[in-house]
Amino acid sequence: MQLRRGHLLLPLALFFLAAALTVARAHNVTRLLAKHPEFSTFNHYLTETHLAAEINSRTTITVMAIDNAAMSRLLASHPTIATLKNILSLHVLLDYFGPKKLHQITNGTALAATLFQATGSAPGSTGFVNITDLKGGKVGFAPEDNNGHLNTYFVKGLEEIPYNISVIQISNALPSAAAAAPTPGPSEMNLTRLMSAHGCKVFADTLDANADAMKTYEDNVEGGLTTFCPLDDTFKQFLPKYKNLSAPGKASFLEFFAVPMYLSMAMLKSNNGPMNTLATDGASKYDFTVQNDGEEVTLKTRANTVKITGTLLDEQPLAIYSIDKVLMPKELFKAAAPTPAPAPAPEKVADSPKSSKRKSAPASVAAPADSPEGDVADQSADGNGSVRFGSARFGFLVSGLWFGMHFLL
Repeated sequence: MQLRRGHLLLPLALFFLAAALTVARAHNVTRLLAKHPEFSTFNHYLTETHLAAEINSRTTITVMAIDNAAMSRLLASHPTIATLKNILSLHVLLDYFGPKKLHQITNGTALAATLFQATGSAPGSTGFVNITDLKGGKVGFAPEDNNGHLNTYFVKGLEEIPYNISVIQISNALPSAAAAAPTPGPSEMNLTRLMSAHGCKVFADTLDANADAMKTYEDNVEGGLTTFCPLDDTFKQFLPKYKNLSAPGKASFLEFFAVPMYLSMAMLKSNNGPMNTLATDGASKYDFTVQNDGEEVTLKTRANTVKITGTLLDEQPLAIYSIDKVLMPKELFKAAAPTPAPAPAPEKVADSPKSSKRKSAPASVAAPADSPEGDVADQSADGNGSVRFGSARFGFLVSGLWFGMHFLL
């Protein structure tokens, strides 16, 4: 009997061991590159441009790193951080290319999309890179807008987690006029014009008309700013409520839609918790809670919850996102009254055993209906659930492995 149990538990133990190894494969590109000091400048600018967070948020990716000497040549032209982000994002392929795969490309050539293409900053197809397996073991790389000229080559593999992330060295920075094109600095960007061009014209016009709020936005762009603008139809319906606010209330309301720091989408997806806004001032909290579930990111106040629907601009130090509803700060708007629970039907007094059985219900069903603090309980679960699950999963994996080995011995 013990032998049979051992045979049954061994596959289970091996399964959990494989699951544990899969969980452990989450990558951190800056830590991987930190093992190679000759790439410290490249590693530094992955952090400065916030590309590291974008890379870490993806499960299948290849980073084509260049050493400190090549980075010095790239930086000699003094590109802005925004332009440098475009250049370096061209060096991040949205597919896995380890050294072995590079020498086994079907038909000797492949076209790979890059992070530059994915951000929407690349004109046309300039965010694609041609990879060619050349004779003599060489592998060349050329951006789409380089007319097929191969003057950048594979040097060696640096780090890899198979089929998850590959970090390789290439000989030089990829030459691309599109990626290296001057990018307007934050002070040169017209916030309201950008919003208007992407479906947030009503909100942009309202912000433009409020001198106090507009100045607060402009004063914070240089240091980092993230703005959430409601789409036109939604904000148009809300305008009557906005017009009923006092002058200070209108300014605080508009400032509530911006956070005084740069947050890429990857950063928003990796954060859960309260966030201060431009309207936050001492006792006036004017904050909201960022919550994410997979690819969906929501902003929650005590009055309502809105969802981020798109990225209008993501160029450090400025990010602008569209949202599906109007954010309503609790300092200005009361929370919607919860729908009262239906009154329980009067219980019938009966002597039969059947009636007694019908009264009893599983606690897991009855408890949520009786809890008056349902929203608070849900918020707590969202914030801490992943930690509890992680600990339980780890304990379960260890137990499974121990029992499997115990029965084998």
